[in-house]
Amino acid sequence: MSTQYHGSCLCGKVKLSVPFANTDFSACHCQTCRKWSAGPLMTLAHSGDLTIEGQENVTHFNSSQWAERAFCKECGSHLYYHLKGTQNYYIAAWIFDDIKDLKFTAEVFIDKKPTCYAFANQTHKLTEADILAMAEGKA
Repeated sequence: MSTQYHGSCLCGKVKLSVPFANTDFSACHCQTCRKWSAGPLMTLAHSGDLTIEGQENVTHFNSSQWAERAFCKECGSHLYYHLKGTQNYYIAAWIFDDIKDLKFTAEVFIDKKPTCYAFANQTHKLTEADILAMAEGKA
C-alpha cells in the first residue's frame, strides 16, 4: 500500500505529489551530487509517474549520459535525479511537507565520501563499483 505525499520547492511554484510504498531514503556521496546539493544528496526512490504542478517552472540539467537533474528555475530548489529512459526518480527528501517516519537506510558512492563527515545511522553502504555492477545487471 502506498501513501501520497506532497512537497514543493522553496518558492512554491513547483509542487509534487508522489506515492511512496515506503519512506526509506538514501544519501549519495558522489562528487556530482555533492556539487549539486552542497552536501550529500538525500533522496526517496520512486518508480512511476510523478504528478507535477507548475511543470513550466521545472528546468532539467543533463548531468550525464544516463541521468538528468531537475530543479525549480525560479528559486533553484533541487527536485529530483532521473535516470533517462526509465521511470526511476530519486526525489529530494526534504521537499516533502508531510512525510513522517523516514528511515535512513543506504549510502551510495560511500568510497567517494569526504572524510570530514560521517552519519551516525547504521546504513547499507554501496561503493561506486557496487552501483556500476547494479546498473549493468551484475549485482
